[in-house]
Amino acid sequence: MSNDSRHLQILAFAGSLRRNSYNRHLLETAALAVPDGIQLTVYDSIADVPLFDEDLEKEHPAGPDGVRRLRAAIAAADAVLIATPEYNQSLPGVLKNTIDWLSRKTTDGQEVLAGKPIAIIGATPGAWGTRLAQAQLRQALVATGSLVMPAPMLFVRDAARVFDADSGHYDAATQKRLTAVLQSLQRWARQQLASVD
Repeated sequence: MSNDSRHLQILAFAGSLRRNSYNRHLLETAALAVPDGIQLTVYDSIADVPLFDEDLEKEHPAGPDGVRRLRAAIAAADAVLIATPEYNQSLPGVLKNTIDWLSRKTTDGQEVLAGKPIAIIGATPGAWGTRLAQAQLRQALVATGSLVMPAPMLFVRDAARVFDADSGHYDAATQKRLTAVLQSLQRWARQQLASVD
C-alpha cells in the first residue's frame, strides 16, 4: 500500500476470551482515540480458534472456520493491534495458541503474519502492566516474520482505577496514550508497506 491518501486499515483483537475483559475495553477505547487517516476494526473474539493440533490441521487444510475468518481479517488489514493480558507473569495460552495457528501457511502458501506491521499494548489490574506478556508476544511474533513496532509501548497498570465501568472506556490520559500508539503505528505501517511496494 503506497497511497497515503487512503485510510490505514487496522485490525485489533484482544488476547482474552472474557467479553468484559480490560483488554477488550482497551481496544474499544482505542476506537474512540483513532487519529485521522485510520480505520480501526475490533475483531469480535478469538474464542472460536480451537487448540492447535496438526491432526485437526490435516482434517481442515484451509484451517478450521475460526482460523479462516481471523486469517482473512488480518490479510485484509494493513496493520494489526493486539491487546494482551498477563497471566502468571506470562503470555495467555489462548493468545499463544492463536499466534501458532496464524503462523501456519495457508493452502496457497501464504503466511498471514509475515511482513504484517503489528503493535502490542496491554492492560492489567495488577501493578506490572503486562510487561512480561508483551515481551513474550513480541518474541513469538518476530518468529512469524511480523514487523513488530518497537515503540512506543503501552503498559496500562491498575486498570480498575483508570477504567470507567459506567462508560465502558478508559480515562482521558489513557485515551491520549492510545492515540500516540496509533499515530506511531500509522507511520510505522506506512513506512514498512512502502518499502515493499
